[in-house]
Amino acid sequence: MISCTRAIWRDESGATAVEYGLIAAVLVIGLIGSLIFFASGTIGMWDGVSTRTQNAVEKKG
Repeated sequence: MISCTRAIWRDESGATAVEYGLIAAVLVIGLIGSLIFFASGTIGMWDGVSTRTQNAVEKKG
């Protein structure tokens, strides 16, 4: 039993997959964070475009 436990503990065959999974998770978290950061600026920009467009249409009509 002890030798089986030691063999499992020393086995590193899945370590690379775990490392790649952690790298992918960090990238996804960074991507989500940057999208949230830039989303507010983009929403504000398009709200300004919408407001200016509505004002231009109201002045024309």
